[in-house]
Amino acid sequence: MSFMKHIILFIRNDAKKLWRKWPSLPLLLLFPIIIIALSAILMITFTGQDEHEAIQVGLVDLDQSKETQLVVKLIEESSQLGSYITIHALPEDKALEQLKQSKISGYITFPAGFTSDLYNGNSVTLHIAGNPAKQTESYLIKELLDSISRHIRAAQANILTINYFAKQLPIATDERNDLLFDQFTSFIFYTIGKDKILDEETIMNNATSSPIHYYTLAAWFIIVTIWLIAFYSLLTNDEHQRMEQRMRLYGVIELQQILAKIIVSLSVTMFLSGFALVLFQKITAIPLYGEDYGRIAIITLLYGFSFLGVLAIIETIFRSQKLRLLIQSLFTLLLLLISGAIIPVLYFPMYVQAFLPYSFANQAFHWLQEIILNERFYADYLPLILLSSAIFFIFAGFSLWKERARS
Repeated sequence: MSFMKHIILFIRNDAKKLWRKWPSLPLLLLFPIIIIALSAILMITFTGQDEHEAIQVGLVDLDQSKETQLVVKLIEESSQLGSYITIHALPEDKALEQLKQSKISGYITFPAGFTSDLYNGNSVTLHIAGNPAKQTESYLIKELLDSISRHIRAAQANILTINYFAKQLPIATDERNDLLFDQFTSFIFYTIGKDKILDEETIMNNATSSPIHYYTLAAWFIIVTIWLIAFYSLLTNDEHQRMEQRMRLYGVIELQQILAKIIVSLSVTMFLSGFALVLFQKITAIPLYGEDYGRIAIITLLYGFSFLGVLAIIETIFRSQKLRLLIQSLFTLLLLLISGAIIPVLYFPMYVQAFLPYSFANQAFHWLQEIILNERFYADYLPLILLSSAIFFIFAGFSLWKERARS
């Protein structure tokens, strides 16, 4: 019971402290606008590139049979690859040279003996050489190769069935090979005409499809984050050692003081962010319903609690006020970068994108986009709940451990 009394006491004290500093609060609230203006230059630099440039892919035929020449010609001339991939038939030496010069993102090779293995039921393998400097494009070429391989495996199954029964008929070998080639040609044309050789997956990039909405939401997210660290730093005092010892004599621990500071900072920021969200909705004219505001409030609350929890952990570890503020500021900048609010996550390397969902900032900004920009009627709160709970228990455990070490 005394634990909660102490927290309530410090909440009142922090609220009074904040009220006494109200003349400087307008400057504190306008400060994020300056940060956002500087960040806008960086965002425009990364998103102003030409997204319609086609990926260049080479196609090398080492078998040089009439079957592979037909497949290469069909793939090269196929319009079903869209405007995103351009395929050129190249000799192997020229393909290697263009790959080193980064003129192509990779090339696919039909190995020697490909047709013979296809007709005789042996495993056929296509080879791919990717460009290390263009990992995303190389991954897309791999998807193209997998699609081509599926069509060839299906063709091989039909050809082997026809070849099995054709061998039992009294026909010459050349005539049987012509029959197999006709069946191979018919199946390739049927496959190309029936389905796409490359399965396209549309990835919505809100930064380019609706840039005004996206960057206005990103600005709101950045403002909320800066308000959180600003109010938290404003309420942080560098207590002297004698004062800390005197407070411990009254049964007050550091955990209670920091929890009160988190509650006050989060409450004030939630109140101000609500007004900012209404202003954002008026500017963008995006329809938001009562349920949407509730989901946004829950996501913002979980994100703010997680963010302030990490700031509290840093405060518990580092005693120097200047060093603590520096580390908290660097952490805030890193958090905004990986959230996607400054640079959209699609512009990060693939190996970086694989780890981004483990960040509470990335999860929060992702679901804010889904609700506000993509008009989702649900949100997955579980990752944010688990992350915020883990951060709280780490902070509480570390704070209590340091409290015992001091006493």
